[in-house]
Amino acid sequence: MPLDPRETDPLERLLARDPRRVTRRHFLSSVGAGLGGIALGELLGGDGLLPSLSAASPTLPTGTPHFAPRAKRVIVLHMAGSPPQHDLFDPKPALAPLDGQKCPESFLEGERFAFIKGHPKILASPYSFAHHGGSGIEVSELLPHLSGEIDRCCVIRSMHTDQFNHAPAQLFLYSGSPRLGRPSMGSWATWGLGTENEDLPGYVVLVSGGKTPSAGKSVWGSGFLPSVHQGVQCRSTGDPVLYVGDPAGIDRATRRRALDTLARLNELEAERTGDPATLERIEQYELAFRMQVEVPGVMDIGRETPAIIEEYGASPGEASFANNCLLARRLVESGVRFVQLFDWGWDTHGTNPSDDIITQLPKKCRETDRPIAALLRDLDRRGLLDETLVVWTGEFGRTAMNEERNGSKYLGRDHHPHCYTIWLAGGGVKPGHVHGETDEFGVRITRDPVHVHDLQATILHLLGVDHTRLTYPYQGREFRLTDVHGKVIEGLLA
Repeated sequence: MPLDPRETDPLERLLARDPRRVTRRHFLSSVGAGLGGIALGELLGGDGLLPSLSAASPTLPTGTPHFAPRAKRVIVLHMAGSPPQHDLFDPKPALAPLDGQKCPESFLEGERFAFIKGHPKILASPYSFAHHGGSGIEVSELLPHLSGEIDRCCVIRSMHTDQFNHAPAQLFLYSGSPRLGRPSMGSWATWGLGTENEDLPGYVVLVSGGKTPSAGKSVWGSGFLPSVHQGVQCRSTGDPVLYVGDPAGIDRATRRRALDTLARLNELEAERTGDPATLERIEQYELAFRMQVEVPGVMDIGRETPAIIEEYGASPGEASFANNCLLARRLVESGVRFVQLFDWGWDTHGTNPSDDIITQLPKKCRETDRPIAALLRDLDRRGLLDETLVVWTGEFGRTAMNEERNGSKYLGRDHHPHCYTIWLAGGGVKPGHVHGETDEFGVRITRDPVHVHDLQATILHLLGVDHTRLTYPYQGREFRLTDVHGKVIEGLLA
């Protein structure tokens, strides 16, 4: 019989066959999470020598949360390049009378910028804001569709990060570290909680805007977690997943026999080398085999009604953010745990019309405003929003000053890590709520700051996970998404 990779953990299967074949490195890297490690922890804990290891054990790879989750799945909408909060969600009328004047010296003290040089001038937003919904949350005129759904959203105006360049900031937001090598948030979620549909990846990524994020595919990598938990990039045109389809002339029965043979060969290799990663390959092959049947149907938005396609502004057969929003709903509806959308084009420095806040910013808002609003409504109609956490974010904020790189005449804002705005919806967050506050110029946080690690801790909490207990042994210590930081922001919870 072919090996069923879902029966037991790969390392447990390897240990069961021949414990002597497991290398010292593999043994030491995994023993803390095994029965022996738990037993040792209980003995030492009973003597007061160490805290109980079983109390800290994640228990999550069985798919059981630490406590009752408010959300079962997550959709992240990442505006790669970082939207300017002054022009979308955090109005600052105090900038208007100072527009075009040199900024106060206090803006520059101890500051470093990615591109601004000299003494920059204040840049007031050219866009008007209005109060919307029963909550009265202020939203820019650039987002007329989302304005109608703002009562579903929890707006956080007090986000801040440690990073002020794109790639490190994206890595920091999604892996907890600005350097390569750590698992992404989606990988942590699926490693801990599994997926609701064994025939689909637990973690799916969709990209629009013509390019991948600045940090590349590392922002959905699995790092040191088993590679089956890395994000699977799907496409809305052509083959949904590259290299999963069978060559011409290969039917499903032939493919099944080939995989059975390959699984036996990989098992033999694992027994010879003691490398659990070899058995992970079997899991990946088996998932790909199941995906061949399931993925094409899920990724076909042509199966939606014309009314739904029109509501999103989607176009079957084309690659677009609107298509990806509709696919995100289809994916979570089919049991995918974590869906991540990256949309490039929000890096509005103002060096030319393709990256300024007069031409490019309205263009990006037109491309995303309607489908995001449709996604929120659609999830709610189908009874999915209460159990699906939607996160809209960039990697950092933008300055209150005009960048004017090399004397550019176009309007744009430089990178700003000290405060920015994101919003959450559904999945147990407080709807129609504004959390945090920035000063009158939108330069510094004045109330209720939310750090990147706090956001990570809160997202895991909503999934029923204690971020301090979701750990993985690597290179001699326990790692977690939030590293040694982060707290759950109770004020965001419904």
